[in-house]
Amino acid sequence: MDAVLNTKDNTITIKQELTYINNSSDTLQEILLNDWANSFSDKTTPLGERFSEDFLKRFHFAKDDELGSTTIQSISASSGESMLWERYEGIADIIKISLSTPLYPENQTIINLSYQVKIPDEKFTRYGFYKNGDIILKHWYLVPAVYDKKWQIYSHKNLDDFYAPPVDYQINLTLPITYELTSEFDQSELSSPDKTRKIIRIEGASRNEVNLYLEQENSFYNFKMNGLTLVSNIEDNELMPAMKNVASLRIINFLKDRLGPYPFNKILVSEQDYKSNPVYGLNQLPDIVRPFPDGFQYEIKQLKSITESYLEKTLLINPRYDAWIKDAIHIHLMMAYTDKYYPNMKVIGSLSDIIGIRWFHAADIDFNDQYFLGYKNMARLFLDQPLTQPQDELVKFNQNIANAYKAGIGFKYLEDYLEDDNILADAIRDYYNQNVLKLTNSKKFETILKNGTNKDINWFFDEFVQSSDDIDFTFKSVKKRKDSLEVTIKNKGNNNMPISLSTFRNKALISKTWIKDINGTKKIKIPNDEIDKLVLDYDQLIPEINRRNNYKNLKGLFNKPIQFRFLQDIEDPTRTQIFYIPEFEFNVYDGITIGSKFYNKTFIRRNLSYKVTPSYGFLSKRLIGSASIQYRHKIADYDLFQMRYSFSGSTFSYAPDLLFRRFSPGIDFIWRPEDLRSNESRRLSVRNISVFRDRDLENPVSTPDYSVFNARYRYSDFNLKNVTSYLVDYQLNKNFGKLSTTINYRKLFLNNRQINLRFFAGAFLYNNTEKDGDFFSFALDRPTDYLFDFSYLGRSEDEGLVSQQIILAEGGFKSKLDTPFSNQWLTTFNANTNIWNWIYAYGDVGLVKNKGVSPKFVYDSGIRLSLVADYFELFFPVMSSNGFEMNQPNYNEKIRFIITLSPQTLIGLFTREWY
Repeated sequence: MDAVLNTKDNTITIKQELTYINNSSDTLQEILLNDWANSFSDKTTPLGERFSEDFLKRFHFAKDDELGSTTIQSISASSGESMLWERYEGIADIIKISLSTPLYPENQTIINLSYQVKIPDEKFTRYGFYKNGDIILKHWYLVPAVYDKKWQIYSHKNLDDFYAPPVDYQINLTLPITYELTSEFDQSELSSPDKTRKIIRIEGASRNEVNLYLEQENSFYNFKMNGLTLVSNIEDNELMPAMKNVASLRIINFLKDRLGPYPFNKILVSEQDYKSNPVYGLNQLPDIVRPFPDGFQYEIKQLKSITESYLEKTLLINPRYDAWIKDAIHIHLMMAYTDKYYPNMKVIGSLSDIIGIRWFHAADIDFNDQYFLGYKNMARLFLDQPLTQPQDELVKFNQNIANAYKAGIGFKYLEDYLEDDNILADAIRDYYNQNVLKLTNSKKFETILKNGTNKDINWFFDEFVQSSDDIDFTFKSVKKRKDSLEVTIKNKGNNNMPISLSTFRNKALISKTWIKDINGTKKIKIPNDEIDKLVLDYDQLIPEINRRNNYKNLKGLFNKPIQFRFLQDIEDPTRTQIFYIPEFEFNVYDGITIGSKFYNKTFIRRNLSYKVTPSYGFLSKRLIGSASIQYRHKIADYDLFQMRYSFSGSTFSYAPDLLFRRFSPGIDFIWRPEDLRSNESRRLSVRNISVFRDRDLENPVSTPDYSVFNARYRYSDFNLKNVTSYLVDYQLNKNFGKLSTTINYRKLFLNNRQINLRFFAGAFLYNNTEKDGDFFSFALDRPTDYLFDFSYLGRSEDEGLVSQQIILAEGGFKSKLDTPFSNQWLTTFNANTNIWNWIYAYGDVGLVKNKGVSPKFVYDSGIRLSLVADYFELFFPVMSSNGFEMNQPNYNEKIRFIITLSPQTLIGLFTREWY
């Protein structure tokens, strides 16, 4: 390649000669090229769609000069004849070149290409041009796809899974003389006729990728070690260069011992690469609060980055469809390194020594336990996916974190089962040395490992790797015989994986036995040498979804002691944990409430959860609070996949000196599609709400106590650009029956214009509630919330600031009109669109029908400030059925607001791109 960089418009003009050798046994009629630079060309490319799915707004709202592209000027054969080419099947980042004559095995052809690449802004992927003028080039040129019986092609989706064959490169890059070029290739400077520019020759053989770092001030440093040069800009300002050198040398020697020698003379790791795939945890905190000893932070970052580069540049495995084997080796090596050099390191570092914190179970968790916790988080959320699932089909948390962790801890499980640490280590070393710089796959590793052991390990490759079935073993029964114990072990999962059984006497380990072929239940007999405790997976190396049921005490009343803990903690399988925490809330009737929440929820979700929150209201001077219990039952991987059983009760004030008590049992049926990345969901909720209210002697109501049967069906499908949802709600009471539907649609157009549409229609099937006024009626702007579902700051207030709170339910109007309720039927249509950024114009129209009165047409309109969409918004009425509202008295009382104080709801804004 002859490539000329223009830093004024961030383009590279390229003339490229590609010599393609057909190393396959097939005759080729076409050659396919990866053109991932063109993935940034517009919002409709596979990359643009991926950003939308992940709720990443910066690409959709980017300016044209921030995008990237490839402009092809010519593609010709060595004879100079133009060659036919096209975007393969219309895909933006794959090019198909048709060959005029077939390319037979072992033959070669030369293709000349002339094109210009527009470099994208780095804010999308951390690679591209920076505002300070620096440029990092990745996926910036045309390169052949891998041909392995078929063309292995797929689009750029910001997954860091580029796949190219080993290529010999010679690149002459012309760039401004003020720039420094860093790469892991051999570099030399050629003479240039232009004194303001220089030409750098870049050469390397059998490389699968060319990443270039162009900086005006070089941030990289070099360490030479045993013939290999480490090039890095990963920094730790507290560490002396000599200590960095020692740490880096130790990592390189460890990898050389565990894998084999690195085949090139330079290895490059960058801060950008690390940030794209970091070690998640407390080590990401700012230096001032980072609880790790000097050097560890730097060393763990270098370990992650060097190991990844070591494997990525030498093991040519299809990273989209066979990534698990490289992930398993990567995480296994990191765990082995930490075990060797930092065996006592805790996941919270030095915080585990602080009085108060060290009482938590989190203080006992080893640094390597974070890999199991990352995987278990997804398993408990019912989002676990097979290791063989293609990378672009994984939930983001799985793709970035959990599946690599699952692969690594799977190797620890396998290593424990083999009962000889050398077997797996030798297989990894043999696999690396036999396949370095070759196209390879996980099947070759499987063959090597099976040849190294006499144990049956089909379960690992056939079940652990290829399925997402939960691993969960427990004791069904233990019976004492004369000189033995008859132990029945139950496999609660749908698999045939082994489990270890350990026996104890007076806290001393007596034996450890591996048990296989547990289909449902299995009985075994073990000697009864005064055994007083049995433990499944005592070393906690098996990635079980539930370790709390792995203990069986043969003496005493309880399997596990009860433990009270202040604040939430990591789950301790050896204890029955109950957490408590102060809780503060506010409403205008109880005032500030203070209480204590007792609950069993750990940082990773449990299937059975409960909480009890007794509180005291300082204004009402009453004991109030709530309690709930919920059980989640997974019944399938998709379609109708989960059922939730729940019961809740609460008592709070609903008016001055008046309490309500609410009790609600319920069951939810939840559906999801087979594609777990899809945000499509369906839920049928069936519940009964019973409400008991204190009588108000000064303002008596006819029905202070009531019970409502409620069935709701919800459908939703959303991403950054499109939101579609609807709700069908059916309510039944002895005095009324209601049926309603709500349909929402939100569209973000390519020109960044957004429109939000909402339709509501509700009707009484029968209504005998006249004696209760409009308490059970449909509301135009502010539902009475007789089911007590909404978080009103003051649900009974008709004036004052809290009465201006609006919850977009039922009619969805923002203005307070003369006909705010309907006791027969109500139909409304709400719409808004953005004027500029977060400023919207809104309008609502509707028909309100009350008994004995003709339908009344109503409308309102105004300005909406969407500061945080659906969570904090302000509405300023302009025109409505009341007239021109801005000229009317007390306009400040007409302004409405949406506010969400629930931390869990707000957290969803930040976690939605991960799950």
